[in-house]
Amino acid sequence: MPETIQFDPKAQGPLRGIRVVDLSRLIAGNMLSLQLGDFGADVIKVEPPEGDPLRQWKDEGHALFWKVYGRNKRSLALNLREPAGMAALKALLATADVFIENFRPGTLEQMGLAPQTLLAANPQLIVVRISGFGQTGPYAHLPGFGSIVEGMSGFAHRNGFPDREPVLPPLALADMIAGVYGASAVVTALFARERGLAAGQVIDLSLLEPIVSVLGPEAALYSVTGKTKMRSGSASNTSSPRNVYRARDGRYLAVSGSTPQVARRILEIIGRSDMLDDPRFATNEQRVKHRELVDEAVGDWFARHDHDEALDIMRSAGATVGPIYSPADAANDPHFIERGVTVDAVDAEYGRLPMHNIVPRLSATPGVWQRPAPTLGQHNDEILGELGL
Repeated sequence: MPETIQFDPKAQGPLRGIRVVDLSRLIAGNMLSLQLGDFGADVIKVEPPEGDPLRQWKDEGHALFWKVYGRNKRSLALNLREPAGMAALKALLATADVFIENFRPGTLEQMGLAPQTLLAANPQLIVVRISGFGQTGPYAHLPGFGSIVEGMSGFAHRNGFPDREPVLPPLALADMIAGVYGASAVVTALFARERGLAAGQVIDLSLLEPIVSVLGPEAALYSVTGKTKMRSGSASNTSSPRNVYRARDGRYLAVSGSTPQVARRILEIIGRSDMLDDPRFATNEQRVKHRELVDEAVGDWFARHDHDEALDIMRSAGATVGPIYSPADAANDPHFIERGVTVDAVDAEYGRLPMHNIVPRLSATPGVWQRPAPTLGQHNDEILGELGL
């Protein structure tokens, strides 16, 4: 059974004492502040009276996105259209180390919260500005949801099968990547502040640039060759064999021969050592050029073996292979359970609620489970009281 996590508001992580004011909405900012909250920062989620729209993202009526990405945060509901609400926010920002926002560029200035104004009042403040395309450039003024960025970044161009339309990811990928990049940038800025290299500063975090950075040398390839990689399904443009294969019993496995040694091992396992003497398959570059033939040979072998049998044979011989899991499969895998990849967090509504563990794992200063996702405005009295309001 997965480990059961009890929340402890007194738990102290390595970022204790760091106050984060998160005025963002939806995924990227919540992902960013989650990373900081998981390691002990005091994350104050400032929400409008109707709540962060992430609370409305539901699966079959269950607001599980908020349950997961709202953990380790306090909720302060403020009406920023009212003078009292704006005064409370400004008082809070005077005590903050980090401020996260994701309004369209220019909106913060219209609210009287321009970064230079905030830094004049609190010179140590780190301001994270999340937007679709960044604070400058011809597209800065455009709304930038992750789906648009995933299309413009080149990701969708590469994702899917060559004979079908480009495929957007089925999750908020650009937002998630930006959130992780943003957390790294915040910790870097805090470290620079600690070392006296800077006081406060502004972090310009677009959704576009982080996802472009994880696509590999796509721009370099186009510059050098004048060509762009096309969609290849689950196959790879850089190594072969590499694909998803169907076993005799209808289940699927993933195989990767990313090094010459492993590729040789896979071809030996399937009884096709002869392919290594064929110029079409002797090197990785040639195997990639003729990957359809490689996939045919590997696929034929899997089609003659049931899933578990194929998995055992491949693993016993040192090949890199793994099953294609659903969440139900992962929940029962002994490695997932022993490692605590997901844990059961105590939840007032559901009793216990599985969610991803805190990552990464630090040996001396691990993350902490301080609070479950708050109800809207749950900490208003507590936070305003701390400000003397």
